[in-house]
Amino acid sequence: MTKDFRLILGLEIHLHVKTAKKMFCNCSADIYSAEPNTHVCPTCLGLPGALPVPNKHAVELTQLLGIALGCTLNLDSRFDRKHYFYHDLPKGYQLSQYDQPLCVGGSLKLRNGKTIELERIHLEEDTAKSFHSKDDTLIDFNKSGMPLIEVVTKPVITSAEDAAEFGRMLRDLARFLNISDADMEKGQMRVEPNISVRTVEMERANELPEYKVEVKNINSFKAVEKAAEYEIARHIELLEAGRGDEIVQETRGWDENKQITFS
Repeated sequence: MTKDFRLILGLEIHLHVKTAKKMFCNCSADIYSAEPNTHVCPTCLGLPGALPVPNKHAVELTQLLGIALGCTLNLDSRFDRKHYFYHDLPKGYQLSQYDQPLCVGGSLKLRNGKTIELERIHLEEDTAKSFHSKDDTLIDFNKSGMPLIEVVTKPVITSAEDAAEFGRMLRDLARFLNISDADMEKGQMRVEPNISVRTVEMERANELPEYKVEVKNINSFKAVEKAAEYEIARHIELLEAGRGDEIVQETRGWDENKQITFS
C-alpha cells in the first residue's frame, strides 16, 4: 500500500465438516489415510440415477458456526447446481448454495479490535483430488462429495495481516466447536483471497474497483499474507506505470517455491 493506493480484500474460506458420512451419500468421510478411490459410491461418483440425500449433521454444524458468528439462519434454504467442467468434478456440476444459503450476515471481531463483516456461510460438496505429473493427471474420488462449509466475508479487509488473522481465528473457532479439524496440510481448510487495490478517493467514497483477482486454494496463513502482498505490489506497479488495463479479473495460483502468483 502507498499514499495513493489502498488494499481492499474479501475472503472465501472452505472448511471440511467433521461428520461421519459425506455430504449427499452414505460413504465414510474418514478419507485422509484411506487408499485412493476406496470411499466412493454411485452418488459421489456422479453416476446416472444416483439420488443425493443431504447430511443433516453437516447442516446442523454449518448452522452452529453461523450462530457463533452472529449470522441470521435462513428458515428456507436450498441447494443449487453450479455448472462447470473440470476433470475432478464427476457430475459436471457442484451441489452448492446460491441465493438461499443456510446463514447470512454475521461478523468476526479480530484481536486488534477490527470487525470483519460476513456476507454468508453456505454448505456444498467438495470435488475430487487431482495429482499432476509431467504427462498424466490422476484422480482420487475419495474427497468427492465431502461436506464443505464456505465462509464468505464482505470486501472489507484492508491489510494482508488482517486477512491471515481472520483465517486463524476462524480455524480456532471451528476446532473449539468441533465443526472441523481445519488441518490445512490435509486440505481440510483452504483460503482464497479476492484482492483489489483502489485509490484513496475511492476508499473515502467507499467505492469498489471494477475487478478482483482471486488466488485459489492457499493452504497456509503465511502464504495468504505473501500472496496478498505480491498481488498488491503487482497491481500498484501496473497502475503507476499507466498499465492498469493489464490487471484483469482472473483466478490465480500461488507458487510457494517462487513466492509469486501465476495466472
